[in-house]
Amino acid sequence: MHTIDQLEKQQVGLRLNKYLIEEIDEFTKQFNVNRSEIITEAIKSYISEQKANLIYQGIDDAFCELADIKNGKKDSKNLKELDEFLDEL
Repeated sequence: MHTIDQLEKQQVGLRLNKYLIEEIDEFTKQFNVNRSEIITEAIKSYISEQKANLIYQGIDDAFCELADIKNGKKDSKNLKELDEFLDEL
């Protein structure tokens, strides 16, 4: 959840290509929303996707590290780092 202060809106200026504005405007008419709502939802979606990518990359790195430890390519003391990562999840 966000605090009331965090939910307060702040105006920012954007420079977008004309074709993007035209596509946004098509959605505003089709779904009866304004540009800000579309841009806000797009940014939320992008941020969520990037956070998920970071988590999956961390998991992938952890599995690669485990494979290296299993195959004797890395010292098992690195397991502590993996345990710390898993605790964060």
